[in-house]
This record gives sequence, structure tokens and C-alpha cells, in this order.
Amino acid sequence: MPLSTPPSSTPPPDLLAARVRDPYPYFAWLRRHAPVRAERREGRPTVWQVSRYEDVRALLTDERLSKDPGRVPGYVAGPAGLNRHLVHADPPDHTRLRTLVNTAFVPRRIAQLEPFIASTAHQLLDRVEGHVHVDVIGDFAAPLTFRMICAILGVPDELDNAETRDTLMATIAPAPGLDPARVEGALHALLDRLVATKRTGDEQSGVDLLGALVRASDESGAMTEEELRSTAYLLLLVGHDTTMNLIGNGTLALLHNPAEATRLTEVTGVTGGTGGTGVTAPDLVTTAVEELLRYDSPVRDATFRCAAESITLHGQRIGEGDIVSLLIGSANRDGDRFLEPDRLDLGRTPNDHLAFGYGPHFCIGAALARLEGAVALPLLLQRLGSVALAKSVNELPWRPTRVMRGLAALPVVRN
Repeated sequence: MPLSTPPSSTPPPDLLAARVRDPYPYFAWLRRHAPVRAERREGRPTVWQVSRYEDVRALLTDERLSKDPGRVPGYVAGPAGLNRHLVHADPPDHTRLRTLVNTAFVPRRIAQLEPFIASTAHQLLDRVEGHVHVDVIGDFAAPLTFRMICAILGVPDELDNAETRDTLMATIAPAPGLDPARVEGALHALLDRLVATKRTGDEQSGVDLLGALVRASDESGAMTEEELRSTAYLLLLVGHDTTMNLIGNGTLALLHNPAEATRLTEVTGVTGGTGGTGVTAPDLVTTAVEELLRYDSPVRDATFRCAAESITLHGQRIGEGDIVSLLIGSANRDGDRFLEPDRLDLGRTPNDHLAFGYGPHFCIGAALARLEGAVALPLLLQRLGSVALAKSVNELPWRPTRVMRGLAALPVVRN
């Protein structure tokens, strides 16, 4: 695709202003006019945005890009003392840390969670049965996805609550006026409590993932203490946030595309009580989840990467130490890869989206997210029945985060 204007051109102000609420017109502008574009701010590292599918996919496996934030002077990657995890590591550390975590997320083990996911989803929807107003995020997606990652990690029931979720989410999207030091203090206290629970001889220690990681730190030395706490933080946050966004973004997409929502509900059913997934057409449900992942990706930008050496792409020189932002959301709407990319088609095949990344850093929780989406979305549609947005789409609160794309709330009203 030829460039119609020089790569240094500035996007229209209205596209820039709407990037949080609706980034897709901005992404389309980038793909057409500036597929490799630098954002420069005084006193901050240069950030290069890469927007085309082929470029994003290639760079996701390019060894010239590093995951180590320490290569960027002055860059703050996240909460202090909690950045030594697999998302911020190159081989061999990445390989070591991923191997320690991976066994809990293999598809065979995740598949065993299906009845628990369905039961939990039914219980949450039972609570809002008969309610006219429902918040799909607060009433359903947030508690469901957090309960699942808590179950995998072995988080005590008393910490599976909104306060814990709010503490985690405040580290990436702090509320106005909230003291960052207070947030970090609460987060460290939470992680200290979790690790201490596993070290007291709790009967679940060593069975759940967090217990296994504590044992890897204490007995074999396979993890440092900082890596242990960093990994626990990462898994709690990302294991919850990404799938919550899938359910929220997916529900919104279906509300905007009622024919596709009907298509899904017509081939699915719900069992009584709290048992069973209710899925009777697994092929369409499977492709529907993949299409919702592509259409409004829960991860908008790939996680941190920087140039370990200079890279030239589309005539632009990315300097060593520059941050490279691989725009997954843009790649998944690239018309050179996907036919009618802005159209939601729940039966779309093939669908080689990049919502979970690609290559050695492919999302370790992909199987869990897919299963939760396949169980939760049909149940939600069936149980809620006919609903509409409770406010205009322009009033919906999107969380202003760079990597994730998700709603803070999705209020609907039953018709």
C-alpha cells in the first residue's frame, strides 16, 4: 500500500481526540498514511507506532526488539518492585519464568474449569434476575473473570472481592486524585498476604499455581522473591483484565450488531439451574469468540517492547532504546489481511487475528480467555434477553490505558 502523505504527517485532531473511545478511525489513518509513526514528547522516550498487520506480526517475533524496560533510560514500567515477570523478560529469563507458569494454563487443564465457569456465570446472573438495569462489567464480567484467575492461582476466598480488583486496576488506570504511593502500598500488602498464606502450610499450598511458585522460590531457587511477587501481580491483573475486556467489548459489539447477536443466540441454549455451558453449536461459538477478539481486541497495543538495535521500517529509522508500540487493534482491522475488516462476522474463517500476540510471547492465558468467552457470552445473551444500552455510546466510560482496551462500565437496560 503506497503512502499518500509523508510518514511525518500529523493525524487529524478529531482522530487523536477520540483514540480512547474509538481508536479505529485513527488506526485506519495510520495504516494508510504513516504505518510507522513516531510520537515524541519532551522528556520522554520516543514511541514508534506500527499499525499494519504484516509489520506487527513480523515484529512480534523479531529478536531486535527487547522486552526489557531497563534498556530505556528513565522509563517506568509499572509498580516499583513488581516488574520482574515474563512480560518484561528476554530469553533465557523469559523461558525460565514461562515454563514455571505454563503448566497451569495448558488447554487440557483449562478445559476442566468449564463447569465451574458456567456455574459461576449462572450464579452472577441469578443475582440480577429481574433487574431492569444491569452493569455487564460490574455485575458480571469483572467478578466472573477475577474469580477464575483466583481459582487458578489459589487466592483465598476472602480476597476475591471488589476491593482487591480495584487495587489491581488502579495500578494501570488510577482514579483521579488517588495517591499512587497509596495504591502501590496496598498492592504490596496484598501480595505479601498472598505469599504468606502459601508459606503457612495451607492445605492448598503447592497444589494451586501460586503455591507452586512459592515452592519454586523457596525450595529450588527457580524464582527470586521479586520475580515471585511480580509474577503473582501480573497473573492476577492480566488474567482478569483481558478476559473482562473480551466479555465487555464483545457484548458491546453484539449490541451494535443485533443480527449477529441473534445469529449466536439462535444456535445456543441454556440448561436449567447452574450446570452446563448451554452451548449447542460449538463451531459458531468458537468462531464467534475469535471474531470478537479480532473486532475489538481486549489488548489494543502489544505489551512493552523496545529496540535493542536500530531498525529501519518503511523508510523510518527506529533508534536503539526507542519504544516500539505494536498496534494489535489496528493490525486486526487491516483490510490487506481481513475482508471487510470493520464488519462483525461471527462465522469468519479463517481468522488469523493477533489478539493474543504471536510467537514466543503468545498470551499464556489464551485457552482460559477463549473458554470463558465461549461459556459466558452465550449465557449472558440468553439470560439477559432483550436489552439496550442505558446511555449513549459516546457516554460509555473507557479506561484510559495504553495496552488494554476495556470499559469501566457497560450499563444496559432490559426492554
